[in-house]
Amino acid sequence: MGKIVVGVDGSPGAAEALGWALAEAGLREARLHIVHAWMVPLVMAVPEPWVAGLTPPGPSVEEVYERLRDAAKDVLDSSVRAARQKPGIDVQGELVEGRAAQELLEAARDADLLVVGTRGRGGFAELLLGSVSQQCAHHAPCPLVIVPGPEDGR
Repeated sequence: MGKIVVGVDGSPGAAEALGWALAEAGLREARLHIVHAWMVPLVMAVPEPWVAGLTPPGPSVEEVYERLRDAAKDVLDSSVRAARQKPGIDVQGELVEGRAAQELLEAARDADLLVVGTRGRGGFAELLLGSVSQQCAHHAPCPLVIVPGPEDGR
């Protein structure tokens, strides 16, 4: 039995990629490994004026981190639930903290196929490929399928 890795981020493009990967896993009788990578936004790492000993307003850094992690887990859980609606396919989910392209390439090291969408939640919607799909295209350790999203005018 083979292994297909698919990246998800909650975007319409990722939903298309998941659907394609799910169908392919059924045809190949392969395991489907769904990966969602997340990071704390860089803006969260910038020191704020209250580092001089003042109490910051709003949630603590730990609370913000937990909220971001929980939101990422919700994205993964939703994708795994959707994939498990199709019987007969071994579906596994993996939540990883790190850069999406890097984490997908790592997850695909022992895979037979890596599947990503053309664009995810990042900006620059006019680009043909997003940065994650572009990085995967250049460095994939296995065959790669880039699935066009609904916004790609098919």
